[in-house]
Amino acid sequence: MNLAQYLLCAPLVAKAISDWNSHGGGVGWSGHLLILFILRGIIFQLSHTFSNMLYYTRRRRVIPHGLDFHQIDQEWDWDNFLILQALVASLVVWQVEPALDGVPVVQIKGWLMSLLLHVVVSEPLFYLLHRSYHREYIFSHYHSIHHSSLVPQPMTAAFGTPLENLAMTAVMALPLLGSFAVGYGSVGLVYAYVLAFDLLRCLGYSNVEVFPARIFHSLPFLRYLIYTPTYLSIHHKEKDCNFCLFMPLFDLLGKTMNKKSWDLQEEISSGKNDRVPDFVFLAHVVDVISSMHVPFVLRSLSSKPFVANPLLLICWPLAFVFMLLMWVFSKSFTLSFYYLRGRLHQTWVVPRYGFQYFLPFAREGINKQIEMAILRADKLGVKVLSLAALNKNESLNGGGTLFVSKHPDLKVRVVHGNTLTAAVILNEIPRDIVKEVFLTGATSKLGRAIALYLCRKNIRVLMLTLSTERFLKIQKEAPAEYQQNLVQVTKYQAAKNCKTWLVGKWLSPREQRWAPTGTHFHQFVVPPVIRFRRDCTYGNLAAMKLPKDVQGLGSCEYTMERGVVHACHAGGVVHCLEGWTHHEVGAIDVERIDVVWRAALKHGLTPA
Repeated sequence: MNLAQYLLCAPLVAKAISDWNSHGGGVGWSGHLLILFILRGIIFQLSHTFSNMLYYTRRRRVIPHGLDFHQIDQEWDWDNFLILQALVASLVVWQVEPALDGVPVVQIKGWLMSLLLHVVVSEPLFYLLHRSYHREYIFSHYHSIHHSSLVPQPMTAAFGTPLENLAMTAVMALPLLGSFAVGYGSVGLVYAYVLAFDLLRCLGYSNVEVFPARIFHSLPFLRYLIYTPTYLSIHHKEKDCNFCLFMPLFDLLGKTMNKKSWDLQEEISSGKNDRVPDFVFLAHVVDVISSMHVPFVLRSLSSKPFVANPLLLICWPLAFVFMLLMWVFSKSFTLSFYYLRGRLHQTWVVPRYGFQYFLPFAREGINKQIEMAILRADKLGVKVLSLAALNKNESLNGGGTLFVSKHPDLKVRVVHGNTLTAAVILNEIPRDIVKEVFLTGATSKLGRAIALYLCRKNIRVLMLTLSTERFLKIQKEAPAEYQQNLVQVTKYQAAKNCKTWLVGKWLSPREQRWAPTGTHFHQFVVPPVIRFRRDCTYGNLAAMKLPKDVQGLGSCEYTMERGVVHACHAGGVVHCLEGWTHHEVGAIDVERIDVVWRAALKHGLTPA
């Protein structure tokens, strides 16, 4: 979505304001066109939201594939048709200059006339045009662009060449022009017909079967009066049938109706079109602003690494209300999915926000939510479930040990992915050059594993901790000949000459001041530290790029780049691809860090 293109509507806005002033606060035709423009955009957005609420729609999805970045990019300016039609309507209004004073708000005769004209003019006209689009030359030079979108979405309905959009404008306009020409036009008719037209298009392209089959069994004639998402999806797949606008009657008359349309519709509408995922990444919401980054809100945000946008502040109150509702009523839900080498990978979300994990009274409820998700995955037959970020917090549930101990017969393998996280961080460090590192968060799971690994490579590790007991426990885990490489420090000043900082505990700007010029901050802390020092460099959170053969991935994992996921997510993916049958919870096995790293590279995952 390119906001600059909306400048084309500036004359329409100016005319609407002028009409408002000249009519003493009344809305003129330009004002109605502007309001209609906004309402149409809302319909497409709400339809997109419905289509991508996987927790509600996944069992009735017609085409099971995911929406990938390529399709999102090519449909980026899907709203061009709204601007085009608004401009065409403006030209018609300004040329004819109909008097709004004599036009009623509602006139039933006009509605009946438009319905008649739609059936006898718009439907057959579109059918004939659409069939002509599929002739070899026109299809290859024009209409194939529309069919290059493999997964129908509401935005796909508007994706086509300018000529196709102009033709659709004429198809939509004829019933309205006809009704006004015979004196039956009304303001309500314009709103009702245009919005109903858009709603039916969005419905057909939603890729979610919304019609129960029993309706067509009880009233068989409805099969020829209204198309379904399944009906349209067959056209997009096979391209030689089901050409109608909204009424399959014209495919019946033209002998282009696909015979399996209604059998497939019945199968999809049964709600059993759902596949058990092989792998689940159990995430949580970071904060209120980032909650608007999910795919079913704005795909223009979710398909790019999240950046704070001032416009989102307008939606903040609504997002805050949803946070409260989720806190009270919601349970873990499916957010997104993709396919990798024939395996279905899904992301489920625990309906809790980052700050809630630090509220003592909320911990029991959070663990219950995580436990319910694990048991659900186990019942479904999921092979691997990876806990994300705070869902595996050591103080919350011991890195997942709480659930594995409580349910020793789990078939689903619960993992935290921290072994690969440690491997990513360690492989960022040029070990042939670096001889000393400063480690904060030194006694955490990741801190412990990093310290024990580096000390074996003869790298001196300055471990920041006030707990001598915890330090000595970790030091004793190292082989005797390497124990002297682990050094306890209690102040940041101890690292004033060390240029490699491994940050596992959040650093304030004041604490960062002790780092010497040229320091690089490697991070495994959530949230990431503020990039305060211009004379230093900052690494991103540990992440890996998924293999190139990933299919249907169309949303970014919060701040990660396209195709990049957090290392704990990637660790679960490797666990699934390798077919490992052990749980990976609690402390990190230092001996397995290199094993997991080599496995990740073998399967095509690469450092981000």
